[in-house]
Amino acid sequence: MFKFFKRKPPAPELTDTLGYLSRFYSTRCDEDRRLDTRHGQVEYLTTMRYIERYLQPGMKILEIGAATGRYSLTLARMGYDVTAIELVQHNIDIFRKKLRPGDKIDLQQGDALDLSRFDDNTFDMTLLLGPMYHLYTQEDQSRALREALRMTKPGGLLYAAYVICDMAILESGIGAKKWFWDYLEDGHIIPETYECISNPGDLFQLCRREDIDALTAPLPCARLHYIATDGVAQLNKSVLAEMTPAQFAKFMDYHYFICERPDMAGATNHSLDILIKH
Repeated sequence: MFKFFKRKPPAPELTDTLGYLSRFYSTRCDEDRRLDTRHGQVEYLTTMRYIERYLQPGMKILEIGAATGRYSLTLARMGYDVTAIELVQHNIDIFRKKLRPGDKIDLQQGDALDLSRFDDNTFDMTLLLGPMYHLYTQEDQSRALREALRMTKPGGLLYAAYVICDMAILESGIGAKKWFWDYLEDGHIIPETYECISNPGDLFQLCRREDIDALTAPLPCARLHYIATDGVAQLNKSVLAEMTPAQFAKFMDYHYFICERPDMAGATNHSLDILIKH
């Protein structure tokens, strides 16, 4: 799904990040069904596998950037008390339509950069599975992580997801041929290091493991896992779609076996960083 987008002057009504995101999620991305595809299931199943590893009865869970509710609804229906925060109204509207009587979800609109309405040390598990995709400065990225950790109890867990640079180059750059050369020329890709440069008009902030390490190093936490969440699924959509359920299950066994290997860390569309707060 993730591609580089040609750099264009922003339309007058889309001069801020919220404007770009609102338009994208309401007209260009079916976020509600994204995780239903076979390659999307790799991301979802892997994320849930690592969430379930640390769930304990009675946990209070916060999801920041809950989108249309896939994770929040799953966890609430497992019996957990969930608070869900989402920025984009279009996603909130879809989320609300999916709520059932008895779902223990407090759904609110909010910004990952300022959740001062919540007290410190409130939640046992905090999920930040979308906002880091759309924050374009190190200052904002650090602020979102610190805000998420502030609300997490000591000994609690923070799950932060990122979009990785090199898979975008492999899929949308080299795979699409013309994109790679265009972006080398116009500055989206730095020729010496092949780093990707993004702005709100490009929609997704792309990073590498070393960028994530730099963000987390000053924080009062320790890393439990760093995971290549969907691995090579983005490059093998058609193959995955044709697999039988038994074949897909075997593929997932292999994916789980390699998804934490350091030599595979950059070969993924998404990564998941799991931190424990001191």
